[in-house]
Amino acid sequence: MSKRALISVSDKAGIVEFAEELQKLGYEILSTGGTKNLLADNGVNVTGVEDVTGFPEILEGRVKTLHPSIHGGLLAKQDQPEHQRQLEEQGIETIDLVVVNLYPFQQTIAKPNVSFDDAVENIDIGGPTMLRAAAKNHAYVTVVVDALDYERVIGELKDNGHVSQDLRCRLAAKVFRHTAAYDAYISQYLTQESGEENPERITITYERKQDLRYGENPHQKAAFYRNPLGSEFSIAHARQHHGKELSYNNIKDADAALQIVKDFDEAAAVAVKHMNPCGVGTGASPEEAFQKAYEADSTSIFGGIVAFNRAVNKATAEQLAEIFLEIVIAPAFSEDALEILTKKKNIRLLTVPFDRHVKHEYLYTSVEGGLLVQDQDRYTLDDAELRVVTERQPTEEEWAAMKTAWKVVKHVKSNAIVVADAQMTLGIGAGQMNRVGAANIALEQAGDRAKGASLASDAFFPMDDTVEAAAKAGITAIIQTGGSIRDEDSIKKANEHGITMVMTGVRHFKH
Repeated sequence: MSKRALISVSDKAGIVEFAEELQKLGYEILSTGGTKNLLADNGVNVTGVEDVTGFPEILEGRVKTLHPSIHGGLLAKQDQPEHQRQLEEQGIETIDLVVVNLYPFQQTIAKPNVSFDDAVENIDIGGPTMLRAAAKNHAYVTVVVDALDYERVIGELKDNGHVSQDLRCRLAAKVFRHTAAYDAYISQYLTQESGEENPERITITYERKQDLRYGENPHQKAAFYRNPLGSEFSIAHARQHHGKELSYNNIKDADAALQIVKDFDEAAAVAVKHMNPCGVGTGASPEEAFQKAYEADSTSIFGGIVAFNRAVNKATAEQLAEIFLEIVIAPAFSEDALEILTKKKNIRLLTVPFDRHVKHEYLYTSVEGGLLVQDQDRYTLDDAELRVVTERQPTEEEWAAMKTAWKVVKHVKSNAIVVADAQMTLGIGAGQMNRVGAANIALEQAGDRAKGASLASDAFFPMDDTVEAAAKAGITAIIQTGGSIRDEDSIKKANEHGITMVMTGVRHFKH
């Protein structure tokens, strides 16, 4: 008895050539719908599934392979006499190879204005059922869901006359990964559409973008996965124009830089080291913004990551080329800029579409044995109810400086303090165990530049010592969340020193 292969694919790339090779190897080809027509049109002898089942496709093709003549042939243990007896009794023949890929649900819901009905219509039922049946019975059935495996399967059939147990098992595992991901897309979409929050279970799926040489440290193995339906405004979907592959720490730092620079409307440049900003500058042009970011901390920027929210031009590239940088991220690079920067062998150049960063996504943080899920922190001063709580009102220059400092402090590890003027950060204190410690670091870094500058805190002041330190350094404006039971102490201290203080009513912890 000849071997039988069932082929039914939505993505038809390479399928004609694969079927032709199977036919040469003596396989009878079964198929459905458009796949059957394509194979027949290209000279492949093909038997329609309806000829096997004796039942036509119905309900606009929703029911065509859901039949015992198909699933009996897929699930039978071919070396068990009782299974063989039952097949013969029912007139069912075994199926030895299944090639199926599914309705394009993922691609459908990725369309900008997809309708709910169109999305639901692209939920495949028969395809996953056949794949799961064949994968379960991989001891006897070869199942292929990925066109990249066509050549390997044909190679083993030609060399050995059969597909090895090892490959059948690997292909079955790939099928279950594939159908699990497919179901995850459906559950995510329907959960979102139904407005369900914090469902009893979440199933998320990512696809491997690249293997990494190592993780956070050389002794840790790592890989980089991306959400296929995730925001295009991301390092996961960035386009790399130059330089070697990104490392684990490169990816983390680049993401941090991107999250900061997107919060600025004016031209901005953000330099990041070890997940924290070391310098942020704004200006009328990208070169002016970068100069400010460089001046903010000309030591720490060495070997760092720089992100722009404007295209990098020749003038900016000439500045960048003067120092060692790991990565530069921007919406685009001019041809002149690329010519200059690609002369530097080790720099990575990435572009990200800044016009597509509004997509809502959750943040997932792993803890041992579990997962924390939260919304992204998109809260801005436009959302806040700002209160000037001191006797003195801020000047326009102080307002501008506080807004710059507040945009940055949101992204600095807690406890966090940022000192800034209207166009650049002057000092950053990150990740300290107490707030005055973070303030001392930021003020020391700012030095004399702190005189007349503004200070932002990511959370309230539990006592007035931070205000006292700021006053000694010459700070004239402070923006903080408020909410401490000792707020009045800080307000009183600010009034003593003629400092204006604004409370936002919202904190920006970043652990």
